[in-house]
Amino acid sequence: MTDTDGRLDAAIRLSSDLVDAWGCWGPTMTPDARRVAFISDRNGIPEVWVKDVVTDGPLPPARRIRLSDDPVLSVQWSADSAWLACAVATDGGVRNQVWVVRPDGTDARRIAGSRDVHAEVGPWTRSGHRVVVTIPPAIAGHPSFSYLADPTTGELHPLASGNLISVLDLSIEERLVVLRDGPRGEHFCVVVDRIADLHHPLLPHRDTGATEVALIRPAPEGHVMPFIAYLVTEVGLPRRQLVATPLGANGLRGDARVLIHRDDAELEDLDADDAGRVLLLVWNVAGRSELELLDTVTGHRSIVHGLPGLVASSPVLSRDGSSVILSVEGPARPRELWHLDTRTHAWARVSAAPRLPEHELVHPTLETFFSKDGLAISGWLYRAPDSHTPGPAMLSLHGGPESQERPVFSPQHQAMAAAGITVFAPNIRGSSGFGREFVHADNLEGRYGAFDDVLASADFLIERGIAAPDQIAVTGRSYGGYLTLAALAFTPSAFAAGVDICGMSDMTTFYRDTEPWIAAAAFSKYGHPRRDRRLLKAISPLRSANNIRVPLLVVHGELDTNVPIGESRQIVAALRKAHRPVDYLQLDGEGHEYRSAYSRRLLIEHMVRFLTANLAVAG
Repeated sequence: MTDTDGRLDAAIRLSSDLVDAWGCWGPTMTPDARRVAFISDRNGIPEVWVKDVVTDGPLPPARRIRLSDDPVLSVQWSADSAWLACAVATDGGVRNQVWVVRPDGTDARRIAGSRDVHAEVGPWTRSGHRVVVTIPPAIAGHPSFSYLADPTTGELHPLASGNLISVLDLSIEERLVVLRDGPRGEHFCVVVDRIADLHHPLLPHRDTGATEVALIRPAPEGHVMPFIAYLVTEVGLPRRQLVATPLGANGLRGDARVLIHRDDAELEDLDADDAGRVLLLVWNVAGRSELELLDTVTGHRSIVHGLPGLVASSPVLSRDGSSVILSVEGPARPRELWHLDTRTHAWARVSAAPRLPEHELVHPTLETFFSKDGLAISGWLYRAPDSHTPGPAMLSLHGGPESQERPVFSPQHQAMAAAGITVFAPNIRGSSGFGREFVHADNLEGRYGAFDDVLASADFLIERGIAAPDQIAVTGRSYGGYLTLAALAFTPSAFAAGVDICGMSDMTTFYRDTEPWIAAAAFSKYGHPRRDRRLLKAISPLRSANNIRVPLLVVHGELDTNVPIGESRQIVAALRKAHRPVDYLQLDGEGHEYRSAYSRRLLIEHMVRFLTANLAVAG
């Protein structure tokens, strides 16, 4: 066996071991904060688990709650502790079901959603007796409907309707409801007074930007109005910040004001205790997470130090404000649950940690460069060990595009580095986390600027002496897969190989075949299928497929209805007809996200073998 074969086999073994290093995420607590339910894939697919919260002794065991064979996406504990509400991916695909189950695993039942109907789970009422369920339209142009679902009977009681609505929160007595509506990048929030039958926006419509998170809490004593809506928003602001809007009954609304802002970070998540006294803020600082606590009565702010990982997600604050449970991860550790005492700022592990392979993992560095038009771009560089001279490298382009590459646990990136392929994962224009102008910079005709960013990412690797010009691959999933195809079709000499994972190949067929609610939300980002038809044709890689001459691996989930599998099948058919080198991998039983450990192992192994062979990786 050659040195190259040995390194390849070792990289594949490492990827398998890292995929098997299960994680825990999406916690939700009982009102007394003594028990936690969460999602874990320790058995190969995401499932619901429940355990006691112990912060000063041995970790108690977790108990699995069995629902069905389908992956569980999220779980929420009711305010009365009697029920769990779960989002379940039907057959592993894009359409979701909503299930309820007792915390001991009994009385499990599906209350909404099916193979043909997508249903989304919203918040529980603060009494705990009902949970919000929203059903988007199955036909383009029809409204979405939100309901209050009774977990005992399964009855759905109408709550609200609108174009692309989701319910973010309800006041304690269920009179005021916060709805989010609008397409991607243009989300706005309104508050509905159910008794007075009135609704009004929480922020002025005239300002651009989006509001992603909003919640209602009692106002601190002495305020004129009884409630305050706290929003995570970029509307009229350069970055997402914390904004407060006073609220009252019968349509009363005070002036919105910025409560907390940072010039160096974006606010990405928010939670509050029931009294509205303690706010938990999670800041995104160039991809790393920082936590902050705010006392709304005194105005005192405190940064929480000692976060046991670089990236925090899915934080939940206890109803009395005394504790936080959230998921934490980093390049060398999968997602784990940790407990924070908000008074002492002491950290304690909540979930057990999986065994990791005895292999030194790569810690990425944050790099900055400039695109063709001078826009500053950053990305995370996973340098292959012992790569002292220019060699093979791959660009890894994230989906979204309103997502962000962050220093998280990535078996794919680690396996590539172990195989001798340096990974550079840039956050090109359109990525979140860098301000309002940056995330909207790729809208419509701005797509051409995103194409330039991909090329600038490759140029960065060459100019820094990291990659050889003829040994760079471009890879990506979802929108990143689309960019991969675009780079190969529109600049055919720029890359040596490509890996397209569930990317769009033709924007017109994407709009025709995707789910109606996904298409409607995408108009603001890509363009309208009628008004912007000429643009959509021009930026569709399928129409220039003959230009693709380098080896290409195409991967798609069998059940994907977000980016339908036809997008991959038609680009593969066009390339085979033109006698171009193309491989195709179909992941059976998977939708847009690949949730089973088996599928993720298979994908990474194919990628490692394909890129090692086509980038001439030496041992």
